[in-house]
Amino acid sequence: MCNACFDGDKISTTTTFTVEYKNCIIIVRNVPCLECQVCGDITFTDKVSEQLEKIVTAAKTVLQDISVIDYAKVA
Repeated sequence: MCNACFDGDKISTTTTFTVEYKNCIIIVRNVPCLECQVCGDITFTDKVSEQLEKIVTAAKTVLQDISVIDYAKVA
């Protein structure tokens, strides 16, 4: 059940995760997630959240105006 709308079931899919940091944009594509079929709310498992934190931290060390990272290639 969805924690946002309390109505829909969540399905496993992928999404794009975006972070703004110091006038730069970090984009992580193909991130595994759970998406509500009713309201579209996206949630991540603890494991995926931890991996996203590592990916974003690493991207911050090589900042460009835009960084696009494929989750599957670095996770």
